[in-house]
Amino acid sequence: MSSNEVTAKAMLFDMDGTLLDSTPAVLAVWTHFASEYNLDLSEVLRTSHGVRTVDNMKRWCGISDEAELQAATELFETMIVTEAKRLQDAGERGLEILPGVQDFLETLRGLTYPAWAIVTSATGKYASAALPTAGIVAPPHLITADDVTRGKPFPEPYLKGAELVNVDIKDCIVVEDAPSGIRSGVASGARVLAVCTSHARKEIENLGATWIVEDLSRVTASGADGHFTLVIDTSSS
Repeated sequence: MSSNEVTAKAMLFDMDGTLLDSTPAVLAVWTHFASEYNLDLSEVLRTSHGVRTVDNMKRWCGISDEAELQAATELFETMIVTEAKRLQDAGERGLEILPGVQDFLETLRGLTYPAWAIVTSATGKYASAALPTAGIVAPPHLITADDVTRGKPFPEPYLKGAELVNVDIKDCIVVEDAPSGIRSGVASGARVLAVCTSHARKEIENLGATWIVEDLSRVTASGADGHFTLVIDTSSS
């Protein structure tokens, strides 16, 4: 086993693909939008993950009017939650917490120094519905697509996250799964822990991540005196 012990003052987590898996519901919704807008579904799925819905609506659906953009964004994200709940009611995969996440977050919630946040490309409305649907308790701090002007892969989301937890970005560890999010974290100046939960390792290598693991079950956390200690198992499974 190859392990690294590292310390940080704050943790900044992506949501979809990092903490929870929304893949079946997102696939169903993109299939609908691909039919409506005559899109190449495979190309959309290859590049849209980790990007703000509003930016995907601009790029893929060609929507530029602000009112139409807001309506399309709300429709897209509402459909994900609705589809996820339908799948779960049918005994299928909807919105699910990913391996290792519950234990990791339980450790953080048990600390008296709650310097962690979720930094997501989703809207606040979607995040507030998706997190409890997947069984994830609301974080102490939440940055959403509504809080930034330039979403991932630009650094603004993670810089906002660091500002919110009042920690220098260089003392933060960003946890991400998507190329756009990894690039955002790296550009912000944070160290990045990448997880192979939505992309194969070869798709996220060479993007600047400090560590790559299969999922958060490969990471254990503890904390005291204003900092976290992580033990990261970077060996391939």
